[in-house]
Amino acid sequence: MAATTKTALLEISQKEFAKLSKLVGAIDANMAMRKGDEDTSIKDVIAHRAHWISLFLGWYANGQAGKAVFFPAEGYKWNDLKRYNADLRQRQSDLDWSGAKSALVSRYDDLIVFITSKSEAELYGGPMKGANNKWTPGRWAEAAGPSHFRSAAKFLRAELRSREL
Repeated sequence: MAATTKTALLEISQKEFAKLSKLVGAIDANMAMRKGDEDTSIKDVIAHRAHWISLFLGWYANGQAGKAVFFPAEGYKWNDLKRYNADLRQRQSDLDWSGAKSALVSRYDDLIVFITSKSEAELYGGPMKGANNKWTPGRWAEAAGPSHFRSAAKFLRAELRSREL
């Protein structure tokens, strides 16, 4: 069930980030950088999660400014996600494990600042400007943050189990 209040959004963001952080802290650079299925590494997944928080914050800012909002990004549609993610991995290919972890923490901090700086009405009072759907800014924030943290943690746990065999 999605959060519907600022307090619940903060709690779920902190809870899911703590779980993910614990897993990330147990992974060394060699393991993080090793490519697995679909030419994707643990580092790629963590860097991806950091990037999506930046995308969300950009969507929000552009919508508030009355600018065009491109979902997920200019030149891509939602059905292009596989291509977008492959292109993102290529753009982030020079990023090392330390950089990916740092980016995740930094974007998480940005997300928390965003959430705490908004009122209940700003987060849940109506659809996010420019999104062209009924999702509130709070719902978008949850999708970019805690929901992504949860799926990343699931991926990391599966990767750790498969590498123990």
